[in-house]
Amino acid sequence: MGLFELLLLAVGLAMDAFAVSICKGLAVKKITLKEYLLCGIWFGAFQGLMPLAGYLIGSRFEDLINTIAPWVAFVLLTLIGGNMIKEAFETEEEVKPGFDVKTMFMMAVATSIDALAVGITFVAVPVRVFTEADFVNVLFAVVVIAVITCIISMVGVKIGHIFGTRYKAGAEIMGGTILIFIGLRSLITHLDRSQALADSETIFGMLIPLAGTVLGAAIVYARKNRITEDLRTILAGGTAGIMISIAVWGMIEPAVQGMRGNYRHEIIPVVLCFCGGVLIQYLVDSIVPHTHAYAGITEGPKSQLDPAVKMMLTEVIHHIPEGIALGAIYAGHFLKTEWISVSTALVLAIAIALQNIPEALFVSLPIHEKGTNTGKAFFMGIVSGVPIPLLGIITVIVSLLFPNILPYVMAFAGGALIYTTIEEIPQLASQKGNDKGAFAFVIGFAIVMLMIFI
Repeated sequence: MGLFELLLLAVGLAMDAFAVSICKGLAVKKITLKEYLLCGIWFGAFQGLMPLAGYLIGSRFEDLINTIAPWVAFVLLTLIGGNMIKEAFETEEEVKPGFDVKTMFMMAVATSIDALAVGITFVAVPVRVFTEADFVNVLFAVVVIAVITCIISMVGVKIGHIFGTRYKAGAEIMGGTILIFIGLRSLITHLDRSQALADSETIFGMLIPLAGTVLGAAIVYARKNRITEDLRTILAGGTAGIMISIAVWGMIEPAVQGMRGNYRHEIIPVVLCFCGGVLIQYLVDSIVPHTHAYAGITEGPKSQLDPAVKMMLTEVIHHIPEGIALGAIYAGHFLKTEWISVSTALVLAIAIALQNIPEALFVSLPIHEKGTNTGKAFFMGIVSGVPIPLLGIITVIVSLLFPNILPYVMAFAGGALIYTTIEEIPQLASQKGNDKGAFAFVIGFAIVMLMIFI
């Protein structure tokens, strides 16, 4: 576990304390420096001490834990993260307004129990920030967790005082999602014999699009979260332009460049894989029940699924080829292929993140408008983007195990991207301000093309 993952872990763990701090801020009429420091120090200290205690306990069983290390980390972090998400949907618990020792002690212990289990995973997945002994790295890790929790808790008090409990559920959902992703990454890294995911740039690249998804879904918490028809058309047009540009310049063009030998003969498999991507995406689109939120069009077989889930599944389907594309380009980066520039992987990750912002928005907002509570709408927006890092990781591993298939995977992803984007364009054309959407499409296409070739 490197520094970047440690920071993510610290933020994820701090979300429980952040949620309680918001309630603390809500419960007092006047906030002084004393209230900030009490929340920050209590929550930060316990959030740091608990993983240290967990590590010391886990060290006694190091041989056993190392045997099943990745599975231990995966199960513990998934349970912790899942419980945080579950609590976000439950009835709000009353938080005592007092800042006395008894109340703060009980709240600090309650919000840091999860960190005890995380400390055990430090034995399973050692912290590797410095070259010194493991215990030195663990001490650094607990200090980082304590400091970040302290800062986030103080911020939570302020937010609670200003906005109330508006962001509490969202904070718990985001924290739980981060912990689950780290746990899953630990397991997949263990199963990945190529060790590609030990490269911090790769895992960071997988997270960039998910960050865009979280940001887009979070807009549901805005006070005025309805968007005009013109703005929606512009956003939809821009995302379509970005997708097509990624497909052409990020996938298909490099795939052609990656061919070796006789160009005329070897281009045929690329074209076939392109068509295969189109076909598979069409089949997924046909067999999964989903609803295009603003168009009101439901596709796939008849199903009793909740309408909100069907809206979410539309973007899940949309993100499948994005995950494959991201994984393919990072596999090329890891393999140091001559036909993929060093910067292309990061550029495409950023481009996907940009278009994920409105796409997540198009999940959370219509779901919320249909009566779903804000926290659940936010969560479903995040879930819609989860296929990107998951499929990205799987594609990286497969491509590294079989390097010769990389151009064909990219052609496959390019075909799927183009199909899923073109399917949305007729809906744009039916809008009153479709010329605005067309210009947004051109701008999105041009921006990504410029980013790739500049």
